[in-house]
Amino acid sequence: MENDSNTIAENVKRVRDIIAQAALKSGRPPGDIALVAASKTKPADSIRKAIAAGVDAVGENRVQEMTEKNALGAYHGAPLHFIGHLQSNKISKVVGICDMIESVSSASLIDMIGKRAVSLGIVQNVLIEVNIGREPQKSGILPEQTAEILEFASGTAGIMVLGLMAVPPINEEKEMLCNYFDAMTKLFVDISGKKYDNVSVQFLSMGMSDSYAEAIIAGSNMVRIGSAIFGSR
Repeated sequence: MENDSNTIAENVKRVRDIIAQAALKSGRPPGDIALVAASKTKPADSIRKAIAAGVDAVGENRVQEMTEKNALGAYHGAPLHFIGHLQSNKISKVVGICDMIESVSSASLIDMIGKRAVSLGIVQNVLIEVNIGREPQKSGILPEQTAEILEFASGTAGIMVLGLMAVPPINEEKEMLCNYFDAMTKLFVDISGKKYDNVSVQFLSMGMSDSYAEAIIAGSNMVRIGSAIFGSR
């Protein structure tokens, strides 16, 4: 059974309270942390309730699901992020529809996104996904490839890279997770100090329902929260 609007609102408030505590521990105001409601498998009505409760953006993992819910007006009132694996044949359904694509994982995707954006007369905001755990089954660039892909992006019209995103290995002990978060923060700080065209480093998107407090304490300023808002899938 889906959570009712009161429960979703209460969950958003609870998450905001935890975000605030973690932000203060990291020496930042709570308002610096963006809350993205990860709404995979959740119906349009639940998404509307989360937006009404004040989430900063909504994140979808699947293009077809996103397209269906967008047609229902599910995302009205909040920016829409694509946070799942993006296949090249789905680019036309995402570019210009999503305010941000968080999961850009290769130079070829940057090239195709840029071309599609130019054809639409827009600039598409993206984050570069980093495979910080070096997991062979996951998409994302390796940490040492970050400078190379930013150089490539700097010469690609139609895109603006606004930062980095990561999904550390699941089922890790908290201490190991924090090591991954710390490594991502170091990478984020490193690239923030460099100048590239088409790159304006603002967001470090990491941390989900089971780890967002630790991610924020480590340096994240954008968290993607699903079950802690909507309940289990």
